[in-house]
Amino acid sequence: MQILTDKSQKEQKNHGTHAFPLLISKERLLAYESGAFFWHWHPEIEITIVTSGEMNYQVNNCHLHLKTGDVLFGNTATLHSGSMFGHSDCEYTVITFDAKLLYGYENSVLYHSYIKPVLQNYALPCLHFDGSSKWHHEAISQLMQILDTYENQQTAWEFDVLEHLLHFWKLLYTHTDSSIALSTADQRNYERIRNILSYIEANYASKMTLEDIADHVHLCKSECCRMFKRYMRQSLFDFILAYRIEKSLPYLGDNSYSIQAVSEKAGFLDSNYFSRVFKQLKGCSPTAFRKEILN
Repeated sequence: MQILTDKSQKEQKNHGTHAFPLLISKERLLAYESGAFFWHWHPEIEITIVTSGEMNYQVNNCHLHLKTGDVLFGNTATLHSGSMFGHSDCEYTVITFDAKLLYGYENSVLYHSYIKPVLQNYALPCLHFDGSSKWHHEAISQLMQILDTYENQQTAWEFDVLEHLLHFWKLLYTHTDSSIALSTADQRNYERIRNILSYIEANYASKMTLEDIADHVHLCKSECCRMFKRYMRQSLFDFILAYRIEKSLPYLGDNSYSIQAVSEKAGFLDSNYFSRVFKQLKGCSPTAFRKEILN
């Protein structure tokens, strides 16, 4: 399994319904082919509650180590990914919702005064609730009540979910500084990162050079690579290799594809090079990986 995205890396999954845009789902990292979910984004807010184990989580350029009991608030339209910590599984529950559930319509006082300042605070891509502040416990308590209400779904449960969600947001708003703003340059570079990911998604299976990517975002090659590494904390070249390896995994789960064919599907011209990179990143050969997932 892997998260389905479109060419801009926007997740295609529906998070709730138009009538009530909120979804709660129980997840685990080992449900994904590589024990990790790759970079994606969506306009909805995402709150991750770790119920068992630990995980590495990245939101934009924030790197976090989440442990059992930790909660992570992910703001709208942020790029995020997650992976195993110490090769162990991690179970977590995700609350995903459209912020309009809170404010109703864009001209409301709730939107302009309390919701918009958080949504458009680009300096707040995420917030880690680890119990280090007293108010964290109250915020987490509201989220746990949302989970309980959603699971039982007694009469008029939607009112109760909304009540606790509004309480959580009030705590979030009153304890974060909306005056801190991300620079215009940072905002522009995050948009460039998304465009780079979109380009890689569309072209990873074919010959693709760093110069091609730099031209796509109207930067010279050296500046493009510096910008990408600054925000993603990984070189653009290494990211492309890792991305192609991730894209090879579904084909390895299908015996009708030879290793040579899999390498070509993933954008590697040389199957031997594909095998070397695969072993470096996954700790085993493509053949061994195939045997493990098919058995």
